[in-house]
Amino acid sequence: MTITLPELPFKKDALAPHITEQTLEFHYGKHHKTYVEKTNTLIEGTDLEGKDLETIIRKAVNDSSLTGIFNNAAQVWNHSFYWQCMKPGGGGTPSGAIADKINADLGGYEKFTEQLKDTGIAQFGSGWVWLVLKEERLEIMKTGNADTPVAHGLKPLLTIDVWEHAYYLDYQNRRPDYLSTFIQHLINWDFVNSLLK
Repeated sequence: MTITLPELPFKKDALAPHITEQTLEFHYGKHHKTYVEKTNTLIEGTDLEGKDLETIIRKAVNDSSLTGIFNNAAQVWNHSFYWQCMKPGGGGTPSGAIADKINADLGGYEKFTEQLKDTGIAQFGSGWVWLVLKEERLEIMKTGNADTPVAHGLKPLLTIDVWEHAYYLDYQNRRPDYLSTFIQHLINWDFVNSLLK
């Protein structure tokens, strides 16, 4: 099984003005594509060749000799997941099972959005902010660089990429504005709900 670059679930201009086509040309068309190519190069001829991404990530996470494989494979997985977390006309207050879980586990939508944004702002340098299921309860967490909840046995439900390449062309150094816009206008709650079934 070759690791492939998935199709975007929307057109490259569909998220504008919140995330522009220019950003997606670089973020998806260059960064994500390069992670895919490097992963395939690094696993070629190893016992990880032909394995799916989650298997590669779990086998590589605690092996210092496989750090390059982990970093690239995890970034492929994280980005493929990230694209699913957005949609044109998304964001705002969710409905369905995720709304009930947010109320029960995180104290309501306002507290959830505040914690999600604050966690993303607090991530020093490059990384990700996540909404995950941990022992059937919602939790907000951050990971540095390529790290991913998948490597630690957690179930991701939502992520926001806070590497600068995700937002710099549109927001420069204003990560808080990017996070606010993502929450208000881009979250694909239908996707998040589909993962709770």
